[in-house]
Amino acid sequence: MSATTPFRMVPVSDEAAWERIAPQLPLHHILQSWAWGEFKSRWGWRPYRYQWLDAEGRVRAAAQILRRALPGTPFGVAYVPKGPLFDPDDADLAARVLADLEQEARRLRVIWLKIDADVPADHAVVVPLLRARGWRYSPEQVQFRNTAVIDLTPDEETLLANMHQKTRYNIRLAMRRGVQVRVGGEADLPLFYAMYRETGRRNGFLVRPEAYYLDVWRDFMRRGLARVLFADVEGESVAGLILFRYGDTIWYFYGASTERHRNLMPTYLLQWEAIRWGKAVGTRTYDLWGAPEREDENDPLWGVWRFKRGFGATLREQMGAWDYPVSRLGYWAMWRALPRVRAFWRRMHHTAER
Repeated sequence: MSATTPFRMVPVSDEAAWERIAPQLPLHHILQSWAWGEFKSRWGWRPYRYQWLDAEGRVRAAAQILRRALPGTPFGVAYVPKGPLFDPDDADLAARVLADLEQEARRLRVIWLKIDADVPADHAVVVPLLRARGWRYSPEQVQFRNTAVIDLTPDEETLLANMHQKTRYNIRLAMRRGVQVRVGGEADLPLFYAMYRETGRRNGFLVRPEAYYLDVWRDFMRRGLARVLFADVEGESVAGLILFRYGDTIWYFYGASTERHRNLMPTYLLQWEAIRWGKAVGTRTYDLWGAPEREDENDPLWGVWRFKRGFGATLREQMGAWDYPVSRLGYWAMWRALPRVRAFWRRMHHTAER
């Protein structure tokens, strides 16, 4: 990094100032929204928000850091979920952002700082820079490393033509068999949670307590950043999904279904209506959130990827999460202990649920 690099980091304490810029920056993501930081602050994290200005005072980058205290100690851990937001091809900017984040991590007295911006896996600037500065590819990938995306800029006929023939057939089958898609409201969220918990038990993924999800879903719906859709058969809701919207992108974060009427393909019609809504509100990309590590039929996410690929999605391989170990000894000790801590927590969760 040149000593004459013009970028300077400034704290941001005003929501309007943050939201005026963050959705327009490269790599923008819903997890870097002001609302996400506020939501996480109610669940044990404290947000710190920064922007980087160039010599003309223009905002060129941003990062929302979430810090969580380690009980009984003055230390913590920190995470920049799906950030920082910056132009990854600007080497001077990337170096300055990383240097400032490292310094802030020391000021916040954290053992490590994690980032996982949506940078391509083989990026010629960012990945070598991370390695050179002492960052480590994280053993704990909080989010999915890769994702599946659909370009929403073509018209509906082209989007349908880009789909797998079987996917188009299933969408039309659902229509013919009377599946109806409706927009839900806040009053429907407990119903969605019940379906989501059923889906988690069926597919073997962890589901948090209801209060956690209702908090984020309600808050984002009230801000106009989320929408819940249900697929109904003869007045009964049998599947649903929740979409998040930020900048020019929508995300498919939560999907749920019951065992009833699965032969009518309600989830296919739900995705088609999600695509149509994304186009209607002017977004350009549909991020289906989660894809295999590689296109391999033995990958645990292969079935999920096959479903998403049927809608014309492409696999986007990303760099994943990287950690900056402020305390190398503490970092080593925590990663030695964390697998046991996570296993204990999961056992307690499942025992309570049973």
